[in-house]
Amino acid sequence: MKIYAIIPARGGSKGVPGKNVKLLNGKPLIAWTIEAAKAVPEISKVIVNTDDEEIAEVSKKYGAEIFMRPKELAEDLTLDLPVFRHHLETLKSKNDLPDMIVDLRATAPLRNSARIREGIELLSRAGKAKADSVRAVAKAAKHPYKMWKLNVGFLNPLYSEEESGFKDSWDAPRQSFPLVYQNNGCMNAFWPETILEKKTMTGKKILGYTMEDWESVNIDTSIDFLLAEELMKKHSAEFTK
Repeated sequence: MKIYAIIPARGGSKGVPGKNVKLLNGKPLIAWTIEAAKAVPEISKVIVNTDDEEIAEVSKKYGAEIFMRPKELAEDLTLDLPVFRHHLETLKSKNDLPDMIVDLRATAPLRNSARIREGIELLSRAGKAKADSVRAVAKAAKHPYKMWKLNVGFLNPLYSEEESGFKDSWDAPRQSFPLVYQNNGCMNAFWPETILEKKTMTGKKILGYTMEDWESVNIDTSIDFLLAEELMKKHSAEFTK
């Protein structure tokens, strides 16, 4: 089976300028993801999809191939689907469409190669008949039953009592709620047909791949960089796998 890893990494980060090439424990942020992907034997090609020349140059140094996306697919509000559809259609036109795509985010540097392999194996075992994709998740940091909407200065619960089944759910112990999960950006895998034919990043049959909280830190702010650095040091043995 031919498997490609695609690392989408546009320039122009607003929260942390130059985020994808900012140093994290001595390496550019994106390098951690490139190296993890290259350490997976099943992955035959690691491609960074970017619009930014600096990201491209740094990524080349760490062994990634580069796919330059058009600027219109690198706006602040650009969705993932058109980016991946454009990339896969280009690969298809060159008779280079793989059997499986692994979507890895540079902003999730605490996932290692072993975790990527586990996600690939999960989708491979299921096959196209049973699953459209695999999506890595972690337990939600905050339960939605305790969340609010603000309406003209007044708080309204995100979920009503009828929807949650709890009276005053914001005051109930979270241990009484059903477990909920959130995307962690560490790894998603899917068949090209999910993008090109079903026109979705996930399809309807999505296998959940649960990861630990500490692995699921996403880099959006300077504080996230500090947290990721400390966690990487604490769990340093995980990054030799």
